[in-house]
Amino acid sequence: MTSTETTGPVDPGSSRTSDSSGAPGDRPGPTSADSPFHHEETDRDAAPQFVLPLVARIERAEPPARTDALETAARAVLVLLSDERAHGTGEWAEAVRDWEDARIRKVVRRARGAEWRRAEALPGITVTGRHAEVRVFPPVPLDGWPKDLARLQVSGTELDDPEPPAAPAADRPVLWLHPGLGMSTGKEMAQVGHGAQLAWWELSDDERAAWRAAGLPLSVRSAEPSAWEALTRSGLPVVRDAGFTEIAPGPTVVVEGAHRVGSLPRVRQP
Repeated sequence: MTSTETTGPVDPGSSRTSDSSGAPGDRPGPTSADSPFHHEETDRDAAPQFVLPLVARIERAEPPARTDALETAARAVLVLLSDERAHGTGEWAEAVRDWEDARIRKVVRRARGAEWRRAEALPGITVTGRHAEVRVFPPVPLDGWPKDLARLQVSGTELDDPEPPAAPAADRPVLWLHPGLGMSTGKEMAQVGHGAQLAWWELSDDERAAWRAAGLPLSVRSAEPSAWEALTRSGLPVVRDAGFTEIAPGPTVVVEGAHRVGSLPRVRQP
């Protein structure tokens, strides 16, 4: 699994200065009452709203498997959060701070052929799974998408697994999806991206460094229907969708095992 990047100036379309001076990795995540994933209105809704764009490469002849795409999208969020340009005085830092100070939104669009090549030309990072490719971009204002991304399709992204995925590995975080919502794959990719972000917020700086050194491995699986309610009541981090698209407000992902990352082996560099 790899990631590739394009550098260059990014104009997030906002001159607002965030009151937060620390890096995303330097401050704790929000409390449950003020969670950016919670559907109840909070002060975050009064702030200018930003969105994290993700674009999945879905070629007509060879689409990726669903689980591969979901795990790659979740890792793409982590790759951006851990990138040096996303914190401190980095070129993407202000956009990331503004995004995290408001309601956390992610939108997944799909591209193929020339559309994908145009998306790759924009500043961002491409993350590759087994066969899936997902490109993540710095946050942009909710109504300020770059033209080459705004024209891409959002709805109708549906993928399948040729075979049922194996049981998740015991040494890495697992993002458990609600088994009964009937979300599109694109919507699921955004939700597991939220779950990966919650896992990131659960960790210390040393644990984050260990996870990144290991290649940010994680698993995404649909929970068993009989286990879902217990998962949501277990005290584990829960993504609660705001209900803007496809589904009613409520829990969508439960994050299990974030602290397993401290014992992961480092990825050997070629």
